[in-house]
Amino acid sequence: MKAMLFAAGLGTRLKPFTDHSPKALVEVNNKTLLEHNIRYLQRFGIYEVIVNVHHFASSIEDVLFENDGFGSEVIISDERDMLLETGGGLKKAGWFFENENAFVVMNVDVLTNLDLGKMIAAQNNSRAIGTLAVMERASSRHLLFNGDMRLCGWVNNKTNESRISRAEPHLSPFAFSGIQVLSQNIWTDIPFEGKFSLVDLYLHVAANNIITGYNHTGNLFIDVGKPESIEQAEYLFQ
Repeated sequence: MKAMLFAAGLGTRLKPFTDHSPKALVEVNNKTLLEHNIRYLQRFGIYEVIVNVHHFASSIEDVLFENDGFGSEVIISDERDMLLETGGGLKKAGWFFENENAFVVMNVDVLTNLDLGKMIAAQNNSRAIGTLAVMERASSRHLLFNGDMRLCGWVNNKTNESRISRAEPHLSPFAFSGIQVLSQNIWTDIPFEGKFSLVDLYLHVAANNIITGYNHTGNLFIDVGKPESIEQAEYLFQ
């Protein structure tokens, strides 16, 4: 199986570190987030990874070269010319997954003990186009699911803006963990070009197809997006 790590972001919440380095090279217990997640994928038999780069791209390339991909075959998807966000970044890297029935995509700045193998099995045993790791936790934005954990919408809890793909009477909010297992059918209907987010794509697809949520509430999880979260991550993932 193959995977993609999103490492191209500017990491503005991690300033001042990201004034001189990419967020993928933030260290937690003397290992970069990049290494943590490459080794996380290895635990589930995934040794072929594509990493997109933009912000301090050469620094990520140098670390991967110097460490021989941390034991994995790592390919670079170069976004130096334009940062494409998650959806655009995945679309650019789509060639890498041409012969895969399903593949994993995740943000480089999340750490978790989620059993990815069980999530992959859930996707493989379903009719869903994609399976999204979600949790019951506080967040400024939530994805909305029906009782069968089928994606139906999205809400911004700060602005009360909402987008509904499927109108159903009872929807439950879950926070997206930035980890997903996708089938080849995800490429069937992508009306977006250039820069766009995966959430936009999922909400579009969910209107007529199944996108499911995989509830991993109770697992360790942290988005290492702010300087103060690094200390918390070091405590949780010793």
